[in-house]
Amino acid sequence: MIQTETINIQPTNESRLPQLDFESLVFGRTFSDHMLVMDFKDGKWQKPSILPYQNLSMSPASSVIHYGQSIFEGLKAFKNENGDFGLFRPDRNIDRMNKSAVRMCMPELPTELVLEGLKELVRLDQGWIPTSEMGSLYIRPVLFATDEYIGVKASDTYRFLIFTAPVNAYYTKPVKVKIERNYTRAAHGGTGAAKAAGNYAGSLYPARLANQQGYDQLLWTDAQTHSYIEESGTMNVMFLIDDTLITPALSDTILDGITRSSVLELARSWGMKVEERKVSVQEITDAAKEGRLKDAFGCGTAATIAQIASIADGDQEYVLPEVEEREFSKKLSNYFIDLKKFRIEDSLNWMIKLN
Repeated sequence: MIQTETINIQPTNESRLPQLDFESLVFGRTFSDHMLVMDFKDGKWQKPSILPYQNLSMSPASSVIHYGQSIFEGLKAFKNENGDFGLFRPDRNIDRMNKSAVRMCMPELPTELVLEGLKELVRLDQGWIPTSEMGSLYIRPVLFATDEYIGVKASDTYRFLIFTAPVNAYYTKPVKVKIERNYTRAAHGGTGAAKAAGNYAGSLYPARLANQQGYDQLLWTDAQTHSYIEESGTMNVMFLIDDTLITPALSDTILDGITRSSVLELARSWGMKVEERKVSVQEITDAAKEGRLKDAFGCGTAATIAQIASIADGDQEYVLPEVEEREFSKKLSNYFIDLKKFRIEDSLNWMIKLN
Protein backbone atom coordinates (compact mmCIF):
# COMPACT_ATOMS: atom_id res chain seq x y z
CA MET A 1 0.00 0.00 0.00
CA ILE A 2 1.36 3.41 -1.03
CA GLN A 3 0.04 6.21 1.14
CA THR A 4 -0.01 9.81 0.02
CA GLU A 5 -1.36 12.67 2.07
CA THR A 6 -4.79 12.32 0.51
CA ILE A 7 -5.01 8.89 -1.21
CA ASN A 8 -4.12 5.30 -0.33
CA ILE A 9 -2.81 3.44 -3.41
CA GLN A 10 -2.59 -0.36 -3.59
CA PRO A 11 -1.21 -1.41 -6.99
CA THR A 12 -2.21 -4.80 -8.37
CA ASN A 13 0.27 -7.63 -7.94
CA GLU A 14 -0.33 -8.90 -11.47
CA SER A 15 -1.52 -6.68 -14.30
CA ARG A 16 -4.00 -8.06 -16.84
CA LEU A 17 -2.66 -5.68 -19.49
CA PRO A 18 -0.49 -8.29 -21.30
CA GLN A 19 -3.67 -10.23 -22.16
CA LEU A 20 -5.39 -7.18 -23.71
CA ASP A 21 -6.03 -7.18 -27.47
CA PHE A 22 -6.49 -3.50 -28.38
CA GLU A 23 -7.73 -4.41 -31.86
CA SER A 24 -10.78 -6.38 -30.71
CA LEU A 25 -12.17 -4.17 -27.93
CA VAL A 26 -15.93 -4.22 -27.43
CA PHE A 27 -17.14 -0.94 -25.91
CA GLY A 28 -17.71 -1.25 -22.16
CA ARG A 29 -16.73 -4.92 -21.80
CA THR A 30 -13.05 -4.75 -20.76
CA PHE A 31 -11.89 -3.03 -17.56
CA SER A 32 -8.50 -1.76 -16.46
CA ASP A 33 -6.40 -2.91 -13.51
CA HIS A 34 -7.48 -0.41 -10.84
CA MET A 35 -10.42 1.55 -9.45
CA LEU A 36 -10.86 4.38 -6.98
CA VAL A 37 -13.15 3.90 -3.97
CA MET A 38 -14.32 6.57 -1.51
CA ASP A 39 -17.04 6.21 1.13
CA PHE A 40 -19.33 8.77 2.74
CA LYS A 41 -20.27 8.07 6.35
CA ASP A 42 -20.72 9.95 9.62
CA GLY A 43 -21.57 13.03 7.58
CA LYS A 44 -18.26 13.31 5.73
CA TRP A 45 -16.19 11.82 2.94
CA GLN A 46 -13.49 9.37 4.00
CA LYS A 47 -9.98 9.08 2.58
CA PRO A 48 -10.10 7.56 -0.93
CA SER A 49 -8.20 4.46 -1.99
CA ILE A 50 -7.05 3.19 -5.37
CA LEU A 51 -7.35 -0.59 -5.36
CA PRO A 52 -7.12 -3.47 -7.83
CA TYR A 53 -10.33 -3.70 -9.88
CA GLN A 54 -12.64 -6.11 -8.05
CA ASN A 55 -16.24 -7.08 -7.41
CA LEU A 56 -18.29 -5.38 -4.70
CA SER A 57 -20.02 -6.99 -1.73
CA MET A 58 -23.46 -5.57 -0.88
CA SER A 59 -26.28 -6.29 1.53
CA PRO A 60 -29.62 -7.29 -0.04
CA ALA A 61 -31.05 -4.39 1.97
CA SER A 62 -28.76 -1.80 0.32
CA SER A 63 -31.04 1.11 -0.35
CA VAL A 64 -29.72 1.73 -3.89
CA ILE A 65 -31.29 -1.57 -4.95
CA HIS A 66 -34.71 -0.58 -3.68
CA TYR A 67 -34.93 3.20 -4.07
CA GLY A 68 -32.57 4.01 -6.92
CA GLN A 69 -30.23 6.63 -5.48
CA SER A 70 -27.55 6.21 -8.12
CA ILE A 71 -25.85 8.71 -10.43
CA PHE A 72 -22.90 8.42 -12.77
CA GLU A 73 -20.70 10.27 -15.23
CA GLY A 74 -18.74 9.46 -18.35
CA LEU A 75 -15.49 11.03 -19.52
CA LYS A 76 -12.38 9.94 -21.36
CA ALA A 77 -8.60 9.92 -21.30
CA PHE A 78 -6.64 9.98 -24.56
CA LYS A 79 -3.14 9.05 -25.68
CA ASN A 80 -1.31 9.88 -28.90
CA GLU A 81 1.26 7.95 -30.90
CA ASN A 82 4.09 9.66 -28.96
CA GLY A 83 2.77 8.53 -25.57
CA ASP A 84 1.36 11.89 -24.47
CA PHE A 85 -1.88 11.35 -22.53
CA GLY A 86 -4.47 13.32 -20.60
CA LEU A 87 -8.10 14.14 -19.84
CA PHE A 88 -10.77 16.17 -21.65
CA ARG A 89 -12.53 18.73 -19.40
CA PRO A 90 -12.82 16.54 -16.26
CA ASP A 91 -13.76 19.54 -14.12
CA ARG A 92 -17.01 19.85 -16.07
CA ASN A 93 -17.92 16.23 -15.34
CA ILE A 94 -17.28 16.62 -11.61
CA ASP A 95 -19.36 19.79 -11.57
CA ARG A 96 -22.23 18.06 -13.39
CA MET A 97 -22.05 15.07 -11.04
CA ASN A 98 -22.45 17.38 -8.08
CA LYS A 99 -25.52 18.95 -9.69
CA SER A 100 -26.94 15.44 -10.15
CA ALA A 101 -26.12 14.66 -6.52
CA VAL A 102 -28.08 17.67 -5.28
CA ARG A 103 -31.13 16.67 -7.35
CA MET A 104 -30.94 13.07 -6.09
CA CYS A 105 -30.51 14.10 -2.43
CA MET A 106 -26.92 12.82 -2.24
CA PRO A 107 -23.77 14.43 -0.80
CA GLU A 108 -21.69 16.56 -3.14
CA LEU A 109 -18.20 15.31 -3.96
CA PRO A 110 -15.02 17.14 -2.88
CA THR A 111 -14.01 18.45 -6.30
CA GLU A 112 -10.25 18.84 -5.86
CA LEU A 113 -9.86 15.47 -4.14
CA VAL A 114 -11.84 13.66 -6.84
CA LEU A 115 -9.81 15.32 -9.58
CA GLU A 116 -6.55 14.38 -7.85
CA GLY A 117 -7.74 10.77 -7.45
CA LEU A 118 -8.82 10.62 -11.08
CA LYS A 119 -5.43 11.82 -12.29
CA GLU A 120 -3.61 9.24 -10.12
CA LEU A 121 -5.89 6.46 -11.36
CA VAL A 122 -5.30 7.32 -15.03
CA ARG A 123 -1.55 7.65 -14.50
CA LEU A 124 -1.49 4.23 -12.83
CA ASP A 125 -3.39 2.62 -15.73
CA GLN A 126 -1.93 4.70 -18.56
CA GLY A 127 -0.88 1.53 -20.37
CA TRP A 128 -4.55 0.72 -20.90
CA ILE A 129 -5.19 3.87 -22.99
CA PRO A 130 -5.43 2.93 -26.68
CA THR A 131 -3.38 5.00 -29.13
CA SER A 132 -5.58 4.20 -32.14
CA GLU A 133 -7.29 7.12 -33.90
CA MET A 134 -10.70 6.45 -32.33
CA GLY A 135 -9.40 4.77 -29.16
CA SER A 136 -9.64 6.15 -25.63
CA LEU A 137 -9.92 5.16 -21.99
CA TYR A 138 -13.56 5.51 -21.01
CA ILE A 139 -13.89 6.63 -17.36
CA ARG A 140 -16.98 5.83 -15.31
CA PRO A 141 -17.49 7.63 -11.97
CA VAL A 142 -20.53 6.36 -10.06
CA LEU A 143 -22.11 7.33 -6.72
CA PHE A 144 -24.74 5.19 -5.02
CA ALA A 145 -26.55 4.77 -1.69
CA THR A 146 -25.34 2.05 0.70
CA ASP A 147 -27.61 2.20 3.79
CA GLU A 148 -28.81 -1.25 4.84
CA TYR A 149 -32.35 -0.11 5.41
CA ILE A 150 -35.77 -0.87 3.94
CA GLY A 151 -37.50 2.49 4.20
CA VAL A 152 -38.14 5.28 1.73
CA LYS A 153 -35.64 7.95 2.73
CA ALA A 154 -32.36 9.40 1.51
CA SER A 155 -29.45 7.20 2.52
CA ASP A 156 -26.99 8.36 5.17
CA THR A 157 -24.07 6.46 3.61
CA TYR A 158 -22.76 6.33 0.04
CA ARG A 159 -19.97 4.83 -2.03
CA PHE A 160 -18.17 6.63 -4.83
CA LEU A 161 -16.24 4.65 -7.45
CA ILE A 162 -14.19 5.43 -10.53
CA PHE A 163 -13.25 2.61 -12.87
CA THR A 164 -12.03 2.68 -16.46
CA ALA A 165 -12.37 0.75 -19.71
CA PRO A 166 -10.24 0.86 -22.87
CA VAL A 167 -12.56 1.42 -25.85
CA ASN A 168 -12.67 2.03 -29.57
CA ALA A 169 -15.45 3.91 -31.40
CA TYR A 170 -18.96 3.70 -29.90
CA TYR A 171 -20.63 3.98 -33.30
CA THR A 172 -18.79 2.70 -36.36
CA LYS A 173 -21.16 4.25 -38.92
CA PRO A 174 -23.82 7.00 -39.13
CA VAL A 175 -26.89 6.15 -37.05
CA LYS A 176 -30.54 5.75 -38.00
CA VAL A 177 -32.86 7.42 -35.50
CA LYS A 178 -36.58 7.39 -34.86
CA ILE A 179 -38.61 10.23 -33.36
CA GLU A 180 -40.36 8.90 -30.23
CA ARG A 181 -43.94 10.14 -30.08
CA ASN A 182 -45.36 7.81 -27.43
CA TYR A 183 -42.93 7.05 -24.59
CA THR A 184 -41.31 9.76 -22.45
CA ARG A 185 -37.74 10.07 -21.22
CA ALA A 186 -38.26 13.01 -18.85
CA ALA A 187 -40.94 15.44 -17.71
CA HIS A 188 -40.67 18.93 -16.22
CA GLY A 189 -39.99 18.72 -12.50
CA GLY A 190 -38.37 15.29 -12.85
CA THR A 191 -34.77 14.12 -12.99
CA GLY A 192 -34.10 14.50 -16.72
CA ALA A 193 -31.26 16.99 -16.25
CA ALA A 194 -29.50 14.69 -13.74
CA LYS A 195 -27.36 11.80 -14.92
CA ALA A 196 -29.40 9.40 -12.81
CA ALA A 197 -29.46 5.66 -13.41
CA GLY A 198 -33.25 5.54 -13.40
CA ASN A 199 -33.47 7.84 -16.42
CA TYR A 200 -31.72 5.19 -18.48
CA ALA A 201 -33.71 2.30 -17.05
CA GLY A 202 -36.95 3.90 -18.21
CA SER A 203 -35.61 4.39 -21.73
CA LEU A 204 -34.59 0.79 -22.36
CA TYR A 205 -37.95 -0.64 -23.45
CA PRO A 206 -38.80 1.98 -26.10
CA ALA A 207 -35.19 1.84 -27.31
CA ARG A 208 -35.53 -1.94 -27.71
CA LEU A 209 -38.71 -1.49 -29.75
CA ALA A 210 -36.88 0.96 -32.00
CA ASN A 211 -33.92 -1.43 -32.36
CA GLN A 212 -36.32 -4.18 -33.44
CA GLN A 213 -37.56 -1.85 -36.16
CA GLY A 214 -34.03 -1.28 -37.43
CA TYR A 215 -33.15 1.99 -35.71
CA ASP A 216 -30.00 2.68 -33.69
CA GLN A 217 -31.40 5.36 -31.38
CA LEU A 218 -34.46 7.41 -30.49
CA LEU A 219 -34.99 11.13 -30.69
CA TRP A 220 -36.91 11.87 -27.51
CA THR A 221 -39.66 14.49 -27.59
CA ASP A 222 -41.25 16.58 -24.86
CA ALA A 223 -43.53 14.73 -22.43
CA GLN A 224 -46.51 17.07 -22.78
CA THR A 225 -47.05 17.32 -26.54
CA HIS A 226 -44.40 15.09 -28.18
CA SER A 227 -43.96 17.93 -30.67
CA TYR A 228 -40.51 19.22 -29.68
CA ILE A 229 -37.20 17.36 -29.90
CA GLU A 230 -35.16 17.14 -26.69
CA GLU A 231 -32.21 14.74 -26.95
CA SER A 232 -31.20 11.33 -28.25
CA GLY A 233 -30.74 8.15 -26.25
CA THR A 234 -27.03 8.54 -25.52
CA MET A 235 -26.40 12.06 -26.82
CA ASN A 236 -27.52 15.63 -27.21
CA VAL A 237 -28.59 16.37 -30.77
CA MET A 238 -27.89 19.18 -33.26
CA PHE A 239 -29.21 20.15 -36.68
CA LEU A 240 -27.68 22.28 -39.42
CA ILE A 241 -30.53 23.95 -41.31
CA ASP A 242 -29.27 26.13 -44.17
CA ASP A 243 -26.31 27.90 -42.50
CA THR A 244 -27.56 27.81 -38.88
CA LEU A 245 -26.65 25.28 -36.19
CA ILE A 246 -29.73 24.60 -34.06
CA THR A 247 -30.03 22.58 -30.84
CA PRO A 248 -32.71 22.27 -28.15
CA ALA A 249 -32.21 24.74 -25.31
CA LEU A 250 -31.31 23.26 -21.94
CA SER A 251 -34.10 22.67 -19.44
CA ASP A 252 -34.79 20.35 -16.51
CA THR A 253 -35.58 17.60 -19.04
CA ILE A 254 -32.32 17.76 -21.02
CA LEU A 255 -28.83 16.74 -19.91
CA ASP A 256 -26.22 19.50 -20.03
CA GLY A 257 -23.69 17.67 -22.17
CA ILE A 258 -20.01 18.58 -21.98
CA THR A 259 -19.53 17.69 -25.65
CA ARG A 260 -22.67 19.72 -26.46
CA SER A 261 -21.33 22.88 -24.82
CA SER A 262 -17.92 22.32 -26.43
CA VAL A 263 -19.47 22.04 -29.91
CA LEU A 264 -21.48 25.23 -29.40
CA GLU A 265 -18.42 27.13 -28.19
CA LEU A 266 -16.40 25.94 -31.18
CA ALA A 267 -19.16 26.75 -33.66
CA ARG A 268 -19.46 30.30 -32.37
CA SER A 269 -15.68 30.75 -32.43
CA TRP A 270 -15.70 29.60 -36.08
CA GLY A 271 -18.25 32.30 -36.93
CA MET A 272 -21.29 30.06 -37.37
CA LYS A 273 -24.83 31.11 -36.60
CA VAL A 274 -25.97 29.19 -33.50
CA GLU A 275 -29.43 28.95 -31.97
CA GLU A 276 -30.32 27.27 -28.67
CA ARG A 277 -34.12 27.13 -28.54
CA LYS A 278 -37.15 24.88 -28.78
CA VAL A 279 -36.88 22.71 -31.88
CA SER A 280 -40.12 21.30 -33.27
CA VAL A 281 -40.39 17.99 -35.05
CA GLN A 282 -42.29 19.81 -37.82
CA GLU A 283 -39.40 22.20 -38.39
CA ILE A 284 -36.93 19.35 -38.79
CA THR A 285 -39.10 17.23 -41.08
CA ASP A 286 -40.00 20.26 -43.23
CA ALA A 287 -36.33 21.17 -43.57
CA ALA A 288 -35.55 17.57 -44.55
CA LYS A 289 -38.30 17.56 -47.21
CA GLU A 290 -37.05 20.86 -48.63
CA GLY A 291 -33.40 19.79 -48.73
CA ARG A 292 -32.46 22.45 -46.17
CA LEU A 293 -31.38 19.98 -43.45
CA LYS A 294 -27.70 19.88 -44.34
CA ASP A 295 -26.48 17.91 -41.33
CA ALA A 296 -27.69 16.30 -38.12
CA PHE A 297 -25.59 14.63 -35.47
CA GLY A 298 -25.52 13.50 -31.89
CA CYS A 299 -22.79 14.64 -29.53
CA GLY A 300 -21.75 12.98 -26.29
CA THR A 301 -18.75 11.56 -24.44
CA ALA A 302 -19.13 8.00 -25.70
CA ALA A 303 -19.95 8.85 -29.30
CA THR A 304 -18.23 12.29 -29.55
CA ILE A 305 -19.76 13.23 -32.94
CA ALA A 306 -22.25 10.67 -34.30
CA GLN A 307 -23.62 11.65 -37.69
CA ILE A 308 -27.28 10.81 -38.27
CA ALA A 309 -27.98 8.93 -41.49
CA SER A 310 -31.77 9.16 -41.41
CA ILE A 311 -34.64 10.37 -39.24
CA ALA A 312 -37.93 8.46 -39.08
CA ASP A 313 -41.22 9.99 -37.96
CA GLY A 314 -43.97 7.40 -37.99
CA ASP A 315 -43.94 5.70 -41.38
CA GLN A 316 -41.95 8.47 -43.04
CA GLU A 317 -38.16 8.28 -43.16
CA TYR A 318 -36.00 11.24 -44.12
CA VAL A 319 -32.56 10.41 -45.50
CA LEU A 320 -29.87 13.01 -44.86
CA PRO A 321 -26.97 14.01 -47.13
CA GLU A 322 -24.08 11.60 -47.53
CA VAL A 323 -21.34 11.89 -44.92
CA GLU A 324 -18.85 13.13 -47.52
CA GLU A 325 -21.02 16.21 -48.07
CA ARG A 326 -21.14 17.24 -44.40
CA GLU A 327 -18.33 19.70 -43.95
CA PHE A 328 -19.27 20.91 -40.47
CA SER A 329 -19.65 17.61 -38.58
CA LYS A 330 -16.52 16.24 -40.29
CA LYS A 331 -14.60 19.36 -39.25
CA LEU A 332 -15.85 18.95 -35.68
CA SER A 333 -14.90 15.29 -35.52
CA ASN A 334 -11.40 15.92 -36.89
CA TYR A 335 -10.88 18.85 -34.51
CA PHE A 336 -11.82 16.81 -31.44
CA ILE A 337 -9.57 13.92 -32.46
CA ASP A 338 -6.58 16.19 -33.06
CA LEU A 339 -7.20 18.16 -29.85
CA LYS A 340 -7.53 15.07 -27.67
CA LYS A 341 -4.46 13.50 -29.26
CA PHE A 342 -2.41 16.66 -28.46
CA ARG A 343 -1.72 17.36 -32.15
CA ILE A 344 -3.00 20.94 -32.21
CA GLU A 345 -2.85 23.95 -29.91
CA ASP A 346 -5.27 23.74 -26.99
CA SER A 347 -6.30 27.40 -27.19
CA LEU A 348 -9.42 26.81 -25.05
CA ASN A 349 -7.55 24.96 -22.26
CA TRP A 350 -9.82 21.91 -22.42
CA MET A 351 -7.14 19.23 -22.05
CA ILE A 352 -5.28 18.29 -18.87
CA LYS A 353 -2.00 16.63 -19.81
CA LEU A 354 -0.85 14.02 -17.28
CA ASN A 355 2.76 13.41 -18.38
